Amino acid sequence: MSNSIVEEKTFREIDFSKNGLTKDDYENCSFTHCVFSHADMSNIRFSGCTFNGCDLSMAIITSMSLRDVIFKESKLLGLHFEHCNKLLFSAEFENCILNLSSFYKLGLRKTRFTNCSLREVDFAECDLGNSVFDNCDLTMAKFENTTLQKADFRTSYNYSIDPEKNRIKKAKFSTMGIVGLLDKYDIEIG
Repeated sequence: MSNSIVEEKTFREIDFSKNGLTKDDYENCSFTHCVFSHADMSNIRFSGCTFNGCDLSMAIITSMSLRDVIFKESKLLGLHFEHCNKLLFSAEFENCILNLSSFYKLGLRKTRFTNCSLREVDFAECDLGNSVFDNCDLTMAKFENTTLQKADFRTSYNYSIDPEKNRIKKAKFSTMGIVGLLDKYDIEIG
């Protein structure tokens, strides 16, 4: 049985946390101030959709598809994006809280994170080539065997990235941010 297609529909201030969202394909839809926390969003496809001011914390997103999806001013705490459908995965995050989420082994080339809290987010073994981290807090974010080639960290802060365990060729860092590349040496820079 295939999913129905829901096109260009606006959803406002709906609490999907108890009854969930129907297992359909959502194309060019807008979700504003909706609650999805702890909801089962498995096998739902979103294409060209926008989530604005939504709470998706701890939602179950197994095999969920995200293609050209924008999250703005939303809470996405503890989400396991690595369980999403990896084919054509593309999303953008603006003014979002993604603390304790995981993108483990996910292809995130050219992904944009703007003014986001990414505390303790797992980016291990991700491909973040050409991605932009604009004014993001990366406290205790995990970067291990991560491709960061041409990624831009110039305005972000609190990251700790080991150049020996990650591919960082042509990545961009601010002078102040270089400290985050030397953490493992336990040296003082002043």
